[in-house]
Amino acid sequence: MLNRLTHLPREARDTLFLLTVIAWVLGPQLGHLPAWCAALAAGVLAWRGWLAWHSRPLPGRWWLLGLLALTLGATLATHRTLLGRDAGVTLIVVLLALKTLELRARRDAFVVFFLGFFTMLTNFFYSQSLLTAAAMLVALLGLLAALVNAHLPVGQPPLSQALKTAAWMALLGAPIMAMLFVLFPRFAPLWGIPSDAMTGRSGLSSSMEVGNVARLALDDSIALRLKFDGAPPALADMYLRGPVLSRFDGREWRPLSSSRPGFAGRSGLRVGGPAVAYEVTLEPSSRPWLFVLEAAARAPELPGFEVRMTEDLQWLADRPITDLVRYRAESYPRFGHGPLSPRGQALIDLQPYLALPADFNPRTLQLAAELRQATPDTQGLVQAALQRLREGGYTYTLEPGVTGRHSADEFWFDTKAGFCEHIASAFVVLMRAAGVPARVVTGYQGGQFNPVDGFWTVRQSDAHAWTEVWLAERGWARVDPTSAVAPGRTGTFRRLAPPQGAVTAVLGNLSPGLATQLRHTWEALNNGWNQWVLNYTQGKQLDLLKRLGFASPSWQDLGLLLIACLVAASLAGTGWSLWERRQHDPWLRLLARARQRLDDAGLASAPSAPPRALAQAVLRGPWTEAQRRALHDWLLQLEHCRYAPAAAGEQRARLATLRKAFRRLPWPQ
Repeated sequence: MLNRLTHLPREARDTLFLLTVIAWVLGPQLGHLPAWCAALAAGVLAWRGWLAWHSRPLPGRWWLLGLLALTLGATLATHRTLLGRDAGVTLIVVLLALKTLELRARRDAFVVFFLGFFTMLTNFFYSQSLLTAAAMLVALLGLLAALVNAHLPVGQPPLSQALKTAAWMALLGAPIMAMLFVLFPRFAPLWGIPSDAMTGRSGLSSSMEVGNVARLALDDSIALRLKFDGAPPALADMYLRGPVLSRFDGREWRPLSSSRPGFAGRSGLRVGGPAVAYEVTLEPSSRPWLFVLEAAARAPELPGFEVRMTEDLQWLADRPITDLVRYRAESYPRFGHGPLSPRGQALIDLQPYLALPADFNPRTLQLAAELRQATPDTQGLVQAALQRLREGGYTYTLEPGVTGRHSADEFWFDTKAGFCEHIASAFVVLMRAAGVPARVVTGYQGGQFNPVDGFWTVRQSDAHAWTEVWLAERGWARVDPTSAVAPGRTGTFRRLAPPQGAVTAVLGNLSPGLATQLRHTWEALNNGWNQWVLNYTQGKQLDLLKRLGFASPSWQDLGLLLIACLVAASLAGTGWSLWERRQHDPWLRLLARARQRLDDAGLASAPSAPPRALAQAVLRGPWTEAQRRALHDWLLQLEHCRYAPAAAGEQRARLATLRKAFRRLPWPQ
């Protein structure tokens, strides 16, 4: 097969390379494209490759028009529109694939190149990870190499030559791109492309049904990262508060209301003890939730967003988080909130936290009546329920089985096994049945310290559900019944681990320490990418100007600095080019390039050989008559340019003409 590839015509070889690069560009998109679009793109690229391999003619225009009309209809049927991010990406992929079927001229190739560059950028609509960036860097070099290859002279130039030129072009352009990245004014984080509403993956849900959090516990992806200014709190205190669920229909828990705008001031938050300052890097969730350690008295510092706190201490942004964001917060591990006495308005506010659906969990209601009769004191009642969990043979598991209508009854009396959501739900039902206001709180608990970069990593597998009960003279108090069943879930680093991938499993069997270190290093690299690239915001740009001496920087200052840097770079490049031209004779450089080309073709010559000697040697070369004659005439013109009398301006014009003709000469390979 390799022998066949090396003997293909130049056009077929270049086409196969371009198709390979396009396939690499489209690869990361497959998971986001409709199935028909992915199949169509793969089929068209394979068909075009087969045509190039066997030197078959390309399909006619009617084939292309028919496929285009079909794909437009399929796009409209799939997305219900031809506008928007997802529909636009589908169309650009289809157009890129179909355009390869009419690669008949250099103009068609240029259209494919630029469609490929644009499609490459659309990969960042869905993922801005370090791995995606590395894959697109390879795609960029491939497209540049294909573009360079299209400008090389006739013959069969080696692919390595085009790749080397492409890499050199990318290297030369890197400083300018870095300058634009640092100084170009931005009004959103990098890749701040508007996302289609609610299409991203979400972490916790706004409701809790049996099995929902258990499925999240199997997800090892990162939810957020924490960086503490000083010593972190104890792991048992690392509760990151999310949605609070108070309305129960017998099967599903939901918030009391999606928005209670006038109630945030009635949370009655009381804080004490030292505060913990930290920074949160939150992954996109398509939800407005801002996770903070319990409890934050002040709003998290999130530039560009309006942040508010609900009555139940959950912090919300004014719009869904669809991009990576970073915010600072300050929390007090020792806190209290809610009314202290059930009188007046407080009594009315507490009533929803006692509600239970009728005709559900009769055995749990009977158990609550027995506990209340034996222990009238509310605090004693809570402790009695926790004691039952500790000593009653209850277990913590990811596979509690399917529950029926009376989920709390099944947990307390039948299965005696469950995940945190089952335990929290059953505990709140028991408390409410005993006359104690209670509710479910969801969020994340704990995390894993990464010694490489000093961040705490909180994963979706750290999703957790706990409870709050209302106690007189204390208000709402956190009670985590899961810690009574499995103390290791909240008090140590032990977690229910998700299944490992094949590579991680092999490395773990060979060397557990090596696998852990490699994982920490990779996550630290990703975190560095997130912190310094994806989260390079407008605030960081203005902070940079302050460090450069601007007292109160503005966007005008940033623009002027960018223009000044670009002008300075242009002047430096111009100066270097003029200096380099004065240091070296351009005629001698052109002669040396010609001599090198002939040496590569097997026609060795002495370094002192003049153009006329090279021209005579070319006539004896084993090439076609057209090649020998074209090279012979060009070499004689080069000699004439040097030694024939002419004004300086005329000589420079002759040399420029010869330099352009040099690139079009049929140099032998």
